[in-house]
Amino acid sequence: MKFETGMENNTSELCDGGECESCPTDPNLLIEFKGAIHALGGKWKLEILFTLMNGGVRFGAMRRALVPITQHMLTNQLRELERDGLVSRKVLAEKPLQVAYELTDSAWGLAPAFRELLAWSKIYGTHRHAEAGETTLGAGLA
Repeated sequence: MKFETGMENNTSELCDGGECESCPTDPNLLIEFKGAIHALGGKWKLEILFTLMNGGVRFGAMRRALVPITQHMLTNQLRELERDGLVSRKVLAEKPLQVAYELTDSAWGLAPAFRELLAWSKIYGTHRHAEAGETTLGAGLA
């Protein structure tokens, strides 16, 4: 079965087949790509970033928004996002102590990529799930 992604005609934009800095076979490009994926990879990181797209959120409110995330997991993921420069932590001058998180400019730079992922999901996500269901159904009938 041939699977088309719609990206087949986009390969010439990066490279004309010769040696170039943006060629997908460039090992440095792969290292940069892995770094970006590592910064976003994690069980809850994308959900956290998506939650923060509406503005700063206090820790407790974020935890309630991301049920069933544990306090420990949320703390760890926020620390990693902060270390990678995607989230900033602000201690609020309130009693009891309150902490809020917000996206950095670096994270806001991901907004176009998130929009593209949502568009991709609308086009291919449902289609992919429907095909998986047909495959499972077909296997059960065989």
